Amino acid sequence: MKITYYGQNSLFIEVAGKTIMVDPFISGNENLKGIITAEDIKVDYILLTHAHQDHVLDVETIAKNNEETVIVSNAEIASYYGEKGFKAHGMNHGGSWEFDFGKVKYVIAHHSSTFPDGASGGLPGGFVMQAGGKTVYIAGDTSLTMDMKLIPMFFTLDLAILPIGDNYTMGPDEAVVAAEFVECDKILGCHYDTFGLIEIDHSKALETFKAKNKELLLLDLGASIEV
Repeated sequence: MKITYYGQNSLFIEVAGKTIMVDPFISGNENLKGIITAEDIKVDYILLTHAHQDHVLDVETIAKNNEETVIVSNAEIASYYGEKGFKAHGMNHGGSWEFDFGKVKYVIAHHSSTFPDGASGGLPGGFVMQAGGKTVYIAGDTSLTMDMKLIPMFFTLDLAILPIGDNYTMGPDEAVVAAEFVECDKILGCHYDTFGLIEIDHSKALETFKAKNKELLLLDLGASIEV
């Protein structure tokens, strides 16, 4: 499994011969200029954790350019895009589905979720993806929650992707506890540095995780890791 980071919670995943975009916020991220555009993205699936603009801004552009793309999210978000004529697969907390690239479970996240036009985005969530022999937890925007302790009861994670920018989500101090709750030692940080309110001290964040014997990865935009 190859994961490329495009800032905020935007992730491009290549696995089992399929491509997946998570929470596409490309055109609105000034830091991505010269790296990628929404028009460049070719995917089979779009996974959405919730409906905020910095997670759904480029969904329609990408879906229009990829007619067979399936949008995967909670029931409300799937219905929202389904009514616009896009292919969508709705899920809800606790539910799993076997896609052609692997299995996806929709799990609890504590946050809010409203579309930019005011429509309800239902309840936010995260995903646990089992694909290509690996298991990855994509937390989405969330606070630290005891529900995270349920994840290692059912999954052994190879990577946890956690928000660390604070203000709207967990900061590093809570994210490292989340890593302990989900029993994962390798963490990819997300949802930080896009704008002033979520800028972090990289050295301090790295040290916070190192002190708990966890590896925090802070990727440059457009950089990739193999899981």
